Amino acid sequence: MKQKMKLLIAFMTVLTLPGYTCKAQNTINFPEIGAVDRFDGALDGLISKDAEIEVLCGGFEWAEGPVWVPEAGNLFGGYVLFSDIPNNAVMKWQEGVGASVFMKPAGYTGVGDYGKEPGSNGLALDSGGRLVLCEHGDRRISVLTKGGGKMTLADNWNGQRFNSPNDLAIRSNGDVYFTDPVYGLPNRADDPLRETDFCGIYRLQPDGIVTVQYKNVSRPNGIAFSPDEKTLYVANSDGNDPVWRAFPVQSDGNLGLPRPFFDSSKEDRIARGGGDGLKVDVHGNVFATGPGGVLVLSPRGKLLGRIATGERIANVGWGNDGSVLYLTSDMYLCRIQTTTRGTGFQSK
Repeated sequence: MKQKMKLLIAFMTVLTLPGYTCKAQNTINFPEIGAVDRFDGALDGLISKDAEIEVLCGGFEWAEGPVWVPEAGNLFGGYVLFSDIPNNAVMKWQEGVGASVFMKPAGYTGVGDYGKEPGSNGLALDSGGRLVLCEHGDRRISVLTKGGGKMTLADNWNGQRFNSPNDLAIRSNGDVYFTDPVYGLPNRADDPLRETDFCGIYRLQPDGIVTVQYKNVSRPNGIAFSPDEKTLYVANSDGNDPVWRAFPVQSDGNLGLPRPFFDSSKEDRIARGGGDGLKVDVHGNVFATGPGGVLVLSPRGKLLGRIATGERIANVGWGNDGSVLYLTSDMYLCRIQTTTRGTGFQSK
């Protein structure tokens, strides 16, 4: 650990919390951590054997929800935005520049304290390139408009406020599917502010209609579509039911009954445990944070390998040309080069 921290001090952006004093880094010589566990030869076709996990910046309390923002005409092609939930901030990291505060407050704009996780969580871009946020403290799905102001897209179902929107997936027709566990409520499941008695999976349509799609996942979390958008994958972060589910997307956009996609309790090469964020590549492989790191699962739910940073890990997101996988791992933002590409990026 001491050696790792020395490397971080030498090569990384330094962030002083909670004041967020940021010093830019201008090096491409990033330290590496962790390792890639290879359980199946098929992983070699997705991640080369010499791929390393690079630490880009650190000093955050709990990093989440990385999303790549392309930038036309920029030498480096864009930047990464990610949430630091306890510090109620969205952070920005850009190659050759370093880390800075992009938005604060990011998930709670009320008066006074709002628990330990008040900030934004999952982030995504809509078809217009606008940033869409899951907000814990304000208990809503919001969008950052081109003018720089926020607009609420949804904050309730049938007049009942959401628990704490966690993660989201945006379909090509503009529908936003999101999960709503209790982690952002100050007292979680026992919070007196809670208005629904379930943790739902919701669909928000462009016309503002919100519908509950499923109520029977105890702690729904990460969420992402298959490349053809006919399947929606949802992680459950409950270790008592450590099952990733695959929901069929029906012709009208509603979800059918799910099937088990992957169950960590039935896999002896990893510990039993629930999942957090996840993303899918153009071939239908699922990169899902879970026990010990990012689990790489085939389209049929076979465990191919694991990207293990050695730290707790929350979420992942594709970036650059779609072949770079960014990881929010506890206090760090990391990345690893792959030989595949994420959904939403042009296939090789």
